[in-house]
Formats: sequence, C-alpha cells, structure tokens
Amino acid sequence: MSFKLDNVVPWGRNIDEYREMFLLTDDDMQKKIAGFGDGPASFNSQATADGCSVTSFDPIYQFTRSQLENRINEVRDIVITQMSQNTENYVWNKIQSIGQLEDIRMSAMKMFLDDYENGRNARRYIYHELPDKIPCHDDYFDIGLSSHFLLMYTALGYDFHISAITEMLRVCKEVRIFPLCDLDSNSSEMIENVISYFRTNYAVEIKNTDYEFQKGANRLLIIRKTL
Repeated sequence: MSFKLDNVVPWGRNIDEYREMFLLTDDDMQKKIAGFGDGPASFNSQATADGCSVTSFDPIYQFTRSQLENRINEVRDIVITQMSQNTENYVWNKIQSIGQLEDIRMSAMKMFLDDYENGRNARRYIYHELPDKIPCHDDYFDIGLSSHFLLMYTALGYDFHISAITEMLRVCKEVRIFPLCDLDSNSSEMIENVISYFRTNYAVEIKNTDYEFQKGANRLLIIRKTL
C-alpha cells in the first residue's frame, strides 16, 4: 500500500462551507455532483440526507472507519495547536474562535464517520487517487468539486495538476476548484499557467466568494466544457 494514512491530516468541512466555497445554488444541488479529495468532509453525508446525488473520491477511502477515526483523533490536537499559533493567517468572521472551529470540524468528521460504511457500500465513497483514471464514463457527472487540494499543493507540479484536472473534466461537464492560492495564500505562476492552459479549450471563469477563512483564499475557478 503506497498511500500511507500516517501521512494524512484529515480535516473535514460541512455542507454549508461547501455551498459557500463552490457557490452551489439550489439548482446545482439537484445535479449529479462529484467531490475529489473530499476526505472526511460531511458534504456527501448531508447532501445525501437531503436527497442529492454526490459521489466522493479520495485515497483515504481504502481505509476502514476505525482506522480513519483513530487518525482523526491522533492529529486533532496537533492541528488545533498549529492553528492557535498562526491565528493571524485566518479570518475570524463566520468562525470566531479556535474552539468554534474545532467544534465545526469535529462535527463534520463525526457525520462523515457515521455515514462512511453505508456510503462505501453504496459506492458514494470511492477509493481513488488523481490523476488515475476515474471509474466512470465520460460526462457522468454534471459538476466536479475540488476543495483545498488542486492548485493549492503547488509542490505536486504543473504536469500533475494538468493531468488531474483533465481527468476530472473527462467525467464532469464542469469543474470547480477552490481556492486559487497555495498553502501560503499566494497565487503562484504555476497556478496562472494551469488556468491559461485550460482557457485554450474550455470556458474558464474566476469568481470571488463570500467564504474566506484562510486569508486570501476567496476565489473560485470554474472550468466548463463548451459544446
């Protein structure tokens, strides 16, 4: 097993955050949605409970519920301590304190864990690692989402991001990526080059969002197929 769970820092967001980050309207929520790198987010669980169609893809879905729960508990205090030491890097508006942040994240991850086994059996949580081929046919999904992964981890390199987004666009009619900055809130040359690449053959739009927790992380990239 090449993908190691002890290298992962699970940290999940909820459906309200997803809808704000990705500007998901009520009409969008009625479409067939894929989430890439969803990790322990509760978006899938909550959306499914609302009657929506969401499929999540992530390498961590190869692990059992107990393994994921143990890893969440292992890193919880570490993450909170690190964020407490770097509060100036965040916007304490909708989330107003470290304590509230911890409550929101742990609540989201509990919803995910409670749904995980049923979701895996229903093929809503699928073990997959980009840029490998996604086990779905072309244009299977209406919207594909990537939260705090693609374009953020610039160390993965230009080719990785081109390949990953290209594969997402194979199975999705539209892809939305949030945010448009790296881990230090900078918009890098690599990010701009990736965006320029897709502007050649796709409709590309950048929108500001009301969601900004990491300072400077408030822009959404939308890439649509043009028929």
